[in-house]
Amino acid sequence: MATIEVRPKGYNYVFSPYLEPTASVKPGDKVIVYTDDAFESRIKTKDDLPAKALATAKFLNPQTGPIYIEGAEPGDTLAVKIHSIEFTRDYAVSCFIKYFGGLTSTNLTRTLQEPLEERVWIWHLVDDGRFLYNDEIRVKVPAQPFLGTIATAPELEAISALTPGYFGGNMDVPDVRPGNTLYLPVSNPGALFYVGDCHAAQGQGELCGVALEITGKATLTFEVIKGKNSEWPRIESPEKIMTVGSARPMEDAARIAYAELVKWLAEDYGFTVAEAYQLLTQVGGLYVGNMVDTSYSLVASIEKKYLERT
Repeated sequence: MATIEVRPKGYNYVFSPYLEPTASVKPGDKVIVYTDDAFESRIKTKDDLPAKALATAKFLNPQTGPIYIEGAEPGDTLAVKIHSIEFTRDYAVSCFIKYFGGLTSTNLTRTLQEPLEERVWIWHLVDDGRFLYNDEIRVKVPAQPFLGTIATAPELEAISALTPGYFGGNMDVPDVRPGNTLYLPVSNPGALFYVGDCHAAQGQGELCGVALEITGKATLTFEVIKGKNSEWPRIESPEKIMTVGSARPMEDAARIAYAELVKWLAEDYGFTVAEAYQLLTQVGGLYVGNMVDTSYSLVASIEKKYLERT
């Protein structure tokens, strides 16, 4: 199979079925995709406060794509194997942005609270890139890279790259990482795949709204699973299977994630719906990917050891 590099000359800020593909690849091709950070690298120092650094940015969260995958048709599932993520600079950025974050008022959760003071945090890669360190906080954080935004194009709409949904999108889920496979529904010919928003690390929930944002390149391969449509994103790791639901309020995101996991157990692992519901009640896992985006993303999971009956 071929090795294809996708180096964008420009970025897109929507998941759209109407944009011309930047590349066309075949299932099995080794695809190396370069991504910018969520701020299009406009924040480089702690003096680059967002109100000024982003003043001329019309949009945030630039996406590489769409990439056309040959053979993918509506009703299929696109399997995306993440082989590696490499950083392409030696620092990551986080910051406080006015009226944005999990513990302050926002444009969707309005109060009379004053905005938090803007502040930028620069985290430098240290110890051969295995950790990140901030000079003020003085704590080493393990580098755990993942792709914050990854999607196929929705069927009809052009949706902001800040948004997660059934198509994937800006889920900010740390399990979208090397060694794992992400399954996305295909709604258009070629799937029209988008990716961006590489994170060097992030806690569950992405609490202040800004993870350790960094530029990177991801090595991916694609597989088209014909005639099988995963209605919501699914993730498989060596140890677990996981499903992602995105919605507001948060409990609806949890319901979507767990309902999709019940469906997966019933479709592929021989459980009845009732058995799957009962089993997940006792051994299911659930965590918050993000609690800050236009919709919240929650991840339901089950360890593979529970999928084998004795």
